[in-house]
Amino acid sequence: MSLWDRIDEESKPALEILWGALPGGLNGIPDIVQRRAAYEAFRAAAPRGEYPNLDVSDHTYTGPESELSLRLYQPKNATAPAPGLIYIHGGGMIMGNLESQDEVLKITASELGIPIASIDYRKAPEHAYPAAPEDCYAGICWVFENASALGMDTHNIGLMGASAGGGLALAAALMLRDRDGPQLKYLLPIYPMIDDRHHTASSKTVVDIGIWDREGSIEAWNWYLGDAAPDAYAAPARAEDLSGLPPTYIDVGDLDLFRDEDILIAQRLSASGVPVEFHLWTGAYHASELFAPQAALSQRIWATRYAAIRRLAGIQG
Repeated sequence: MSLWDRIDEESKPALEILWGALPGGLNGIPDIVQRRAAYEAFRAAAPRGEYPNLDVSDHTYTGPESELSLRLYQPKNATAPAPGLIYIHGGGMIMGNLESQDEVLKITASELGIPIASIDYRKAPEHAYPAAPEDCYAGICWVFENASALGMDTHNIGLMGASAGGGLALAAALMLRDRDGPQLKYLLPIYPMIDDRHHTASSKTVVDIGIWDREGSIEAWNWYLGDAAPDAYAAPARAEDLSGLPPTYIDVGDLDLFRDEDILIAQRLSASGVPVEFHLWTGAYHASELFAPQAALSQRIWATRYAAIRRLAGIQG
């Protein structure tokens, strides 16, 4: 059975639309500037909802070398100080911005009833490692320093990211641990991009689905690392010590390039004494819940994530 035949049937049409809009998939456009523009145009065409009970505001924080952007999603009925969530967007370290998951975060903030701070960071190849994790570390510290104004409880702030954002979330959590930074309540690296070596079975077999296949992933890692030697903050799968991280939730699709590296990191975190909840979603490709949100599988994925956040943050309801 081919990988395509194993994809959840309700999640296939969205992938077919992507192939129609971007022949060859996300990585089919060699020029990174043109690829970013095509991705943004595809994303911008997605339907958007109305969220009258949500205040959305843009802010800046000071990164290591420049001012960077941050977006706050604040439910109007949230009672301060509320549990808070910091979010890091994906895009393979080379694409994406605060708009990339804007709609998803509006839905998430409305669903959970808590403030969410989405932080941006510099991208490769223009800004290679360690720009991205250092930016994220600075953004996380800014949120903690300004938690009162943001309506967040400094003792109950979690960190979430998807794909590259998931890898950066793990990297930032390691940095916070090692630098005695602010303490996260919990961590949600969603199908995180964490291993530059591409030596697992899944990284060798997911080659033509069109959403972050092997060739594009290797290219992105080369751009991201530049001339730097990969270490634990660049590629968290290389971390020798995973102890001392906050309770962690991870999920990944069984048709995702990152499947096996994510299974391994979940096992290693658990063996290091970190409380871990892990889910492997049969029939899901990389980010399928974003591309096909109406699929029953996608709805199960989101419901499970929301339940995990409520449990980890102690949110009632």
